Amino acid sequence: MNTEQQRNPKPMIALLMIAAFVGLFGETAMNMAMTDVMRDFGVSATSAQWLTTGYLLVLGILVPVSALIIQWISTRWIIIIAILFSIVGSIIGAIAPTFSILLLSRGIQAIGTGLILPLMINVIFMVVPIAKRSATMGIMGMVITLGPATGPTIAGIIVDISSWHYIFWISIALYIIIFLIFMPKVYNVSTLTKPKIDYLSIVLSTIAFGSIIYGLSTISEDSTSATIIIVVGIVALLLFVWRQFTSKHPMIDLHVFKYRNFTIGSVLIFIVFALLLAMSILMPMYLKGSLLLSATNAGFAMLIGNILNAVFAPIVGKTFDRVGPKFYLRFGFCCLVISTGILFFVIDATTPLWLVIVSCMIFYVGVSTTIIPSQTNSLNDLPRQLYSHGSAVINTLQQIAGAAGTALAITFMTAGQHRYIVAHSTASPATLVAEGTQFTFGVIVVVAVIGLLLAFFVRRPTNHLH
Repeated sequence: MNTEQQRNPKPMIALLMIAAFVGLFGETAMNMAMTDVMRDFGVSATSAQWLTTGYLLVLGILVPVSALIIQWISTRWIIIIAILFSIVGSIIGAIAPTFSILLLSRGIQAIGTGLILPLMINVIFMVVPIAKRSATMGIMGMVITLGPATGPTIAGIIVDISSWHYIFWISIALYIIIFLIFMPKVYNVSTLTKPKIDYLSIVLSTIAFGSIIYGLSTISEDSTSATIIIVVGIVALLLFVWRQFTSKHPMIDLHVFKYRNFTIGSVLIFIVFALLLAMSILMPMYLKGSLLLSATNAGFAMLIGNILNAVFAPIVGKTFDRVGPKFYLRFGFCCLVISTGILFFVIDATTPLWLVIVSCMIFYVGVSTTIIPSQTNSLNDLPRQLYSHGSAVINTLQQIAGAAGTALAITFMTAGQHRYIVAHSTASPATLVAEGTQFTFGVIVVVAVIGLLLAFFVRRPTNHLH
């Protein structure tokens, strides 16, 4: 172990985790402020949705390049650049005089988050001994699920008692505090190899992931155009994959998919994140639009499940090596199937709030017991030199999954409402929201069942002790 690795990594990991939490919080926080933004700037719901779509789009384009960035720029400088982008983006958002400027600020924020996420996983796997890695990943799992999950809760309270501008001001304060406290103790964790840059790979990656995320995010508005864009993205993705296997200097080493656990784990991570983002869209809409709760009360209703997630994630991390991935993944996906199944069968405009809360609690237990084992088991299966590439793949899939989950929620919610109103033309708005939500959970249950079946094919890695 070299001198850098003998230094205390905890301050650096703490900085990365808190920065990731704030960034992921921002990914979903604006969902609860959409109505206020539409009113303040006089924009449509379609335009306002770009505050989330644009954020995901930038993440989806930047994260795949992270494996290359980590090999070219030192850890300290990546963190400095990421925090500066996050602070500048938040300041612009807080004082934005027009919607266009607000949208620009979200893109700048996303650059910061897009640098932090893959770096965080890479740093953990580079500096944390394997005996402590699962526990650290458990804390990280709590961070990356609590961020987007608590976004609507905290933002709902902020919007009700003040203004959506304070979502940005709070982020600014947190970024500055963690920068001042932890940055002096940040050090470089890997050797810069500065490989040759394959610009064609970067172009293909940008077109592929940008088009897929954009298409998924807009498919509910214009299905024909979105489908064409997705097809373009898939073609570019196939060309990107071909380029990675034929180039002497690939941007991402896709040989990570030669490892069985990594491949299956990547699919499971995709499924869980898609379900998590779908839930973060659906539940605020249902609680506010059908059960007629205020933004604050809707946020508190979802908070209970998030607290359970925060409790379970570190426990799962600490016990992962002893219990193993099989039990946790099967148990977790059973929770996801049961919770979404309950919601599918019972949701209407008169469903007792306690039953919705209990279902959400089961759901978030499922999230905390699937994400951490999936990520840890997948990356543990890789040799050390592939950590940055595996991290880039997983984080890219998370962003695509976020767009897919959002698209799933909005598209099937709309389809369910249209299907119901054909036979019930006088249905109330609250009933329509409930019917659309129920219809969507029918699809979500199927996706959760697919994840449960795949969980039975996961094994514990036996060939790497690094």
